[in-house]
Amino acid sequence: MAITAAMVKELREMTGAGMMDCKKALTETDGDMDAAVEFLRKNGQAKAEKKAGRIAAEGLCKVVVKDDKTAAVVEVNSETDFVAKNEEFQKFVAAVADQALATSAADIDAFLAESWNVDSSKTVKDALVEKVAVIGENLTIRRFAKVEAANGCVVSYTHGGGRIGVIVEAETNVVNDAVKEALTNVAMQVAALYPKYVSEEEISADYVEHEKEILKAQIMNDPKESQKPEKVIEGMIQGRIKKELKEICLLDQVYVKAEDGKQTVGQYIAQVGKENNADLKVVKFVRFETGEGIEKKEEDFAAEVAAQMNA
Repeated sequence: MAITAAMVKELREMTGAGMMDCKKALTETDGDMDAAVEFLRKNGQAKAEKKAGRIAAEGLCKVVVKDDKTAAVVEVNSETDFVAKNEEFQKFVAAVADQALATSAADIDAFLAESWNVDSSKTVKDALVEKVAVIGENLTIRRFAKVEAANGCVVSYTHGGGRIGVIVEAETNVVNDAVKEALTNVAMQVAALYPKYVSEEEISADYVEHEKEILKAQIMNDPKESQKPEKVIEGMIQGRIKKELKEICLLDQVYVKAEDGKQTVGQYIAQVGKENNADLKVVKFVRFETGEGIEKKEEDFAAEVAAQMNA
């Protein structure tokens, strides 16, 4: 398969690896982008971040909460940041969030087919199409999530004026201001440090084994580390995987407001529970960041003007 400059550029943006390394990876994997990412990771030339975390698009995330028991978050995308700041667009996003709070839909297609709460003569999709015509830009209701707490409460946090929206669900027999403040602090943690799981209990054995394979490949591709005894190498892998899991599991992360710089989120939650005589446990979180996984169109106005002049 012919490896194009565009393919090399895309892989470089995904991984942060050098241009020649990206070209070699694509050549070795016959242009398979996912396999090329794996190739670079195994050779220690790429970070583990996914493409979704490196590409941005415009729009807003909106979170709404009802009675501390139910919460919903939506992401609605626009083509430009200018429209994302538009009052008409922001009102529409708020209405979509209210729709999500009341929805029974299981997926985005069912959600778009629902009767629009603002005007029952229309569907959500009809309302979206109308808003596109009014605003003059392509808009997309990309995703939604609804969280209901049966034995506790939910809290929310919004960062960057709608760039990031977070919901945290907790099981607790006490719901007071102190507990809700603590959970809001945890939601801020989720926004800032992007955990993937609440705890290690949620991580599949397959994921752990896959990461161990990556780490072992990195070691074996290092001229110095590969010469170490097998027992030492196994210890290195165990140590590194343990460190990685602590970074991606919310309860194992160091709490961002820890006074001693060591207290974990799990220890912080236990402390707050003890102080309030509460059996407090974080059971779920949802984190939306505007534009995750959406390729943002790069505008070249000089080239556009030149093309129009030559037309």
